[in-house]
Amino acid sequence: MKVHVYVEGPADKNALEKLLSDLIESKKSHGVHISFFPNTKGDAKKELLWKIPVKAADFLKGNTGDFVVVLPDLYPKNKGFPHEKPEELFRGINENFKKALEAKNVQNPDILKERFKTFCFKHDMEVLLLAAEEELKDRLGISDMRITWKKPVEDQDHDNPPKKVVEKLFSGAGKKYHGTVDAPVILNGTDYNEIANRCPQCFKPFVEFLESL
Repeated sequence: MKVHVYVEGPADKNALEKLLSDLIESKKSHGVHISFFPNTKGDAKKELLWKIPVKAADFLKGNTGDFVVVLPDLYPKNKGFPHEKPEELFRGINENFKKALEAKNVQNPDILKERFKTFCFKHDMEVLLLAAEEELKDRLGISDMRITWKKPVEDQDHDNPPKKVVEKLFSGAGKKYHGTVDAPVILNGTDYNEIANRCPQCFKPFVEFLESL
């Protein structure tokens, strides 16, 4: 079984591959191959919301035993179509997938709909870094970190998403945040279950889905 997970960019891919490495290897030993595909051109979020559902319809039509997962950021709100909450984002993506199936005259749409899954980061991937406080401090090279953000960490908002919080922390430590490098280093060796438990609203359902396969 193949599980294609589409994310917004290379930083998301690198971070998830490090964080979920044990789960990925465990599933691989049972014949479940989980792969992450980052967007590398155009507007990353719009690509996931509009083009990936069409691509998923083509892929699943010929591979009905596999899964396609769309995992965009919730931030920024209303990009692609109106949405502020995860449920509104999922509804819009699923509607685009439904339209793609109809345009291709798919004969078994319900079967394919069961294998098209939508999740999101609330509000972006860096929420995982805020959930990994000790590892984040190590990367910043500091022993004490003043918590100025909301907890649970998924309770940040569209005005101050996790990435902005992380960028300020790096700036305060005299460093510049590079997601493709810093995120996987911070998450390497962390317990993905602990991170999921600290992100129960949106990230944990994604992890539970992968575990269920």
